Amino acid sequence: MQMNYFIGVDVGTTSTKAVLYDEHARVLDHFNESYSLYRDSSGMAEQDPEAILNAVEKVIHDAGAKIDFVNEKLLAVSFSSANQSVILLDQHFRPLSRVITWADTRAQAVANHLKRSPEGQQLYIKTGTPIHPMSSLTKIMWLNQAQPEKVANTAYFGDIKSYLFYQFFGSFKVDVSIASCTGMMNINTMSWDEQALALTKVKESQLPAIVNGTTQVSGLTDKAQEKMGIPSDTPFVYGAFDGALSNLGVGAIRKDTVAITIGTSAGVRVVTDHPVIDPQQRLFCYAVDNDLWVVGGPLNNGGDVYQWAVEHLVDANAVKNENVDPYTLANHVIEGVPAGAHGLIFHPFLGGERAPLWNANARGIFFGLSQLHTRADMLRSVMEGICMNIATVFQAVRDLVGEPASVTATGGFARAEVWRQMLADVLNCPVNIPNSFESGCLGAITMAMKSLGIVNSLNVVQNFVGDISSYQPQESAVHVYQQYLPLFQQVEGLLTPAYSTIAKLQQQSTH
Repeated sequence: MQMNYFIGVDVGTTSTKAVLYDEHARVLDHFNESYSLYRDSSGMAEQDPEAILNAVEKVIHDAGAKIDFVNEKLLAVSFSSANQSVILLDQHFRPLSRVITWADTRAQAVANHLKRSPEGQQLYIKTGTPIHPMSSLTKIMWLNQAQPEKVANTAYFGDIKSYLFYQFFGSFKVDVSIASCTGMMNINTMSWDEQALALTKVKESQLPAIVNGTTQVSGLTDKAQEKMGIPSDTPFVYGAFDGALSNLGVGAIRKDTVAITIGTSAGVRVVTDHPVIDPQQRLFCYAVDNDLWVVGGPLNNGGDVYQWAVEHLVDANAVKNENVDPYTLANHVIEGVPAGAHGLIFHPFLGGERAPLWNANARGIFFGLSQLHTRADMLRSVMEGICMNIATVFQAVRDLVGEPASVTATGGFARAEVWRQMLADVLNCPVNIPNSFESGCLGAITMAMKSLGIVNSLNVVQNFVGDISSYQPQESAVHVYQQYLPLFQQVEGLLTPAYSTIAKLQQQSTH
């Protein structure tokens, strides 16, 4: 009996992953290639498009090498990718710039000005994308001001996925999910928005054509086929942006199940069958596909803040003496500190913040610090601060979409019991941790199955997720956090006017 396979590819900020699945969505192997994210004090966060192209071709090649193409078949390769990237391309689709990523904040002044204008409010309502430096809209507006000569030589404005697909097939298209994240696609017409085009001074012909996420294309160029070593007629499926596919890959595709991811950054998302716009502009509304939408908020500050805390607050001698890695020791120490960290609150805004503040100048603080507090208290308050920040976005999602039955949580944090329980306690909601691997890749191949007509509905993903571990909120801890969460938000509101001042002073001190 012939074996059939899928390859799910997830193009991320610092690496690209590929997972090889059999036709029943069982994981057979996984592959990873890393690359650099170039940053500087101006807020730049860029990638080398050639490095990403090489990484994607390499992981597909390595996954394909496990397949006997004489007796076995690769049914499809399907894609998840980070959103809100911009690449300037010449008339031959060669890069004139590096990939400007979602994490780039150089468009901050442009975004602040637009957000205060009536046009900003109109655009948010039409596009579902908060006005912020992350969006392709504000990045291109900033480029018009900062790099006019380069823009003048630009024939096309792409993103990482449309660039990759052009390299593979010579076709300049993008899926509706990625397009909806740009701040330039009208979510009512599902086409590029005229007002956004006018603001960015971009013609529609300079942007990729918008296609359904289940759209497949085949006929690899000779160069791409040689690099990947797979049959040139293998269907490639566009898929969606990583957040949408992460929801799909953990089975969170109903409005009563909120998905929370805590990796380097974090995200809170729920899937609906129609667009939902937040009157307060706290949340995004992006397409998963033509008939599903994802509502939620991305947070800059997740595991990277905890990493900072562990590096600076864990006793190096204790790590050495106990012969244990610092994260295991930190989690053990935190378990010994009661909920509320003895009256210490931490705001985790070390990298500015997207949802719910949308303020790139936001900064972190310890509030309530006294002589009685220890490093253990500070470690616990950092973890609690990350969870309370997530809870503020969770509340906004709940206000708009309704009370969830449960939360499905994934990411590096989910390996630690103390994190899992704390999240359930802070949210006061049951938390399920699926054991499925690389949810973005699983979501991508589920879209490929629908594209190929193997399944009729994306709901089939429920059969692939596998076992879950469940955590119920503990009443005593819930009581504590329900007192601390309003204070967390009150202090943030009081500090907001001071964020821009401290950000300017910090910028001056680095020059």
